[in-house]
Amino acid sequence: MAVESVFDRLEPLLPRVSKPVQYVGGELNSTVKAWEDTTVRWCLMYPDAYEVGLPNQGIQILYEVLNEQDDVLAERTYAVWPDLEELMREHGIPQFTVDAHRPVGAFDVLGVSFATELGYTNLLSALDLAGIPLHAVDRTDDHPIVLAGGHAAFNPEPIADFLDAAVLGDGEEAVLEITEAIRRWKDEGCPGGRDELLLRLAESGGVYVPKFYDVSYGEDGAISEVVPNQERAPYRVFKRTTMELDDWPYPKQPLVPLAESVHERMSVEIFRGCTRGCRFCQAGMITRPVRERSIEGIGEMVQRGLENTGFEEVGLLSLSSADHSEIAEVTKGLADRYEGTNTGLSLPSTRVDAFNIDLANELSRNGRRSGLTFAPEGGSERIRRVINKMVSEEDLIRTVSAAFANGWRQVKLYFMCGLPTEEDSDVLQIAEMAKEVIRAGREASGRKDIRCTISIGGFVPKPHTPFQWASQTDPDTIDDRLRKLREAINTDRSLGRNIGMRYHDGKPSLIEGLLSRGDRRLGRVVERVWREGGRFDGWNEHFSYERWVDCAESELAELGVDLAWFTTRERTEGEILPWDHLDSGLDKEWLWADWQDALDAREQDDCRWTPCFDCGVCPTMGTDIEVGPTGRKLLPISPVGQGSPVQNPAFTNG
Repeated sequence: MAVESVFDRLEPLLPRVSKPVQYVGGELNSTVKAWEDTTVRWCLMYPDAYEVGLPNQGIQILYEVLNEQDDVLAERTYAVWPDLEELMREHGIPQFTVDAHRPVGAFDVLGVSFATELGYTNLLSALDLAGIPLHAVDRTDDHPIVLAGGHAAFNPEPIADFLDAAVLGDGEEAVLEITEAIRRWKDEGCPGGRDELLLRLAESGGVYVPKFYDVSYGEDGAISEVVPNQERAPYRVFKRTTMELDDWPYPKQPLVPLAESVHERMSVEIFRGCTRGCRFCQAGMITRPVRERSIEGIGEMVQRGLENTGFEEVGLLSLSSADHSEIAEVTKGLADRYEGTNTGLSLPSTRVDAFNIDLANELSRNGRRSGLTFAPEGGSERIRRVINKMVSEEDLIRTVSAAFANGWRQVKLYFMCGLPTEEDSDVLQIAEMAKEVIRAGREASGRKDIRCTISIGGFVPKPHTPFQWASQTDPDTIDDRLRKLREAINTDRSLGRNIGMRYHDGKPSLIEGLLSRGDRRLGRVVERVWREGGRFDGWNEHFSYERWVDCAESELAELGVDLAWFTTRERTEGEILPWDHLDSGLDKEWLWADWQDALDAREQDDCRWTPCFDCGVCPTMGTDIEVGPTGRKLLPISPVGQGSPVQNPAFTNG
């Protein structure tokens, strides 16, 4: 039976809302299938605005992987802005997909990708608008399976009440296996209903179903036990790891947004995982081991993506892109191929010790020379040892001096404030580093128009990292240190006027920390915040610290814990953490040992180039680090040609 589009009812409302184009769909490379021709139907959600969600690589990859299956349909939905939400409630219009404007509640699965915990309230809005009961226990066979993924899903406990299931790690193979389980269950006539389907997913060992686990708490407020309440549910759930990236060259046809988005480029993930061992970095820890895409695979993805989109910039993405073992060959090969076209190359923020001028020159060969971005993360050498960011100030000055001598005029530096063991002096050293960058730039270039922008975020301890036991710094301390830093920058106006400072206050970071390391008791806080108007908490103009604090105080008081218990309290070695039954592959004893090394300001090497130090990932996952060099060349090697920009037939008809 076909499911009807709601667009006829939605369209008259769009002139009354901001940015209506984000709701109309029809993007280049989007897919619409006939409902009745498919067996399994997925709705994929990024719980933020269209402009943030559409470029998300994870959603785009799964969208394409699923739609390549003949009997599978995948469509997308994003969080709607409050202006449209109000009108949808007034006119009875449900949460809809942007592809065919079908009601989200009609799909088999609602797959939600959480990059950050601050999207939780947007999930509740979407569920409510879709007519899906907020609480998983209230759903029937007529409702979609609500499935979480993304980095925040490595601790889904704060929203366990609202989820049917969660997948840890890479999704390419997982979504196909889940699809097959649903297909088989449907073919058998849906035996046992919703619970039987969830049990089948759970017993695979790669899907976490919160309702099949009971959590108990001790008198001190800490978790005393997490145990399965179903024989078919495993004691531990393991993350998924896609090993051969060349077998998954997605997205092959990237979506081209209709409305302005945060990334106006075509992106290619050149490798996945990181072994640098930065202790604050959850992404680097949970995506181990390193798996590189081959040089040919990268070249083919770039060529196909440009042909299918018309984009003029290619982002070579990973957690530390300059660490690809053949990055020089990759960038030179791409620069050779696209020289004389409108195609530019870019890397995200680069490690100082992985950067060189030859690499930068290849990236800017077509004449585009934007500022360079580096992430020292900590102001003092001591704090950089604590966080295992093995970059010296001498390395930074040497690198930026070479860049300024070769024609660059501006550099951006990323830092964090509120790191474990941090003192005022560690933060104030950022000012001295920025001033030294300006001095070095003026000397190297002979010019006065050198700029340095420092961007500072509040540190949030994350699960599955050595800092998962750390106390979080309170917002007042962070704001005080940032005030002192601004004063220190301005003590020398001749240098200070060339230094820009961008920072976020500590309040959103504290709430992110609450949700990051929380347990199931926080579900009532999330729900109350949402009921009192919480939406788009990742946006400054919508976030309300007072609302979160008040709701936490009201909802947690009777449970004997509070906001500080979840945030500014340091955990002990023996404490059961809310995510201990969710296995990222990292050995908890190794993480604790690395935490002790952090407190002693001892560095840990990168295991790509040194003997294994037993973090646990490779033997637990049955995998290994995969890096080059392969000695191969970028294919195809023929240049596109001077004055012959890459063309897409969709853009050549006038």
